[in-house]
Amino acid sequence: MNTEELKNTLKDYARDIRLNFSTVLTEEGSPGLELQRIWGVALACSYFTKNQALIQTLEKEGEKILTNEFIDAARGAASIMAMNNIYYRFTHLVEEREFTKMPVKLRMNIIGKPGIDKVDFELMCLAVSSLAGCGACINSHIHEVQKAGLSHEAIQSSIRIAAVINAMAQALSIQQCSDFREREIK
Repeated sequence: MNTEELKNTLKDYARDIRLNFSTVLTEEGSPGLELQRIWGVALACSYFTKNQALIQTLEKEGEKILTNEFIDAARGAASIMAMNNIYYRFTHLVEEREFTKMPVKLRMNIIGKPGIDKVDFELMCLAVSSLAGCGACINSHIHEVQKAGLSHEAIQSSIRIAAVINAMAQALSIQQCSDFREREIK
């Protein structure tokens, strides 16, 4: 299944999601980002959602745009942020400041050597962190991508991609439940 077929599985209640999904996966719909970054962000965010249909579709179409290293980096970004977002969100939210002074003692080597340009990896980590709601990680990754020269518009585009990928996963899950219910009724 390709992205066009996937989005067309959604009913009209998800019309906005269908339209946004088509838009954000293009350079025109995600200003400030080139196609490789758009698809890297989208793929990393799809891994975060755990929606198999979305992951498989984006992986399949992404192979035309992304190198194997970029695909692995998207997997790595989603994986490392699954750990970091929990840890750093805790230290950010807890009132007891002593936790921020303690050594983290978690391995994060992929952040230093992601196998692709660091700014691309940081952008994927930023988008995944926005889905996880970790303010500390969001601020850290924004700092890194701005230091590398990315604009506010590029950062906003990456977050818009994350939002739409998350909504697409949600809509697909809702559709799957609705389809199952309809089969049960028949």
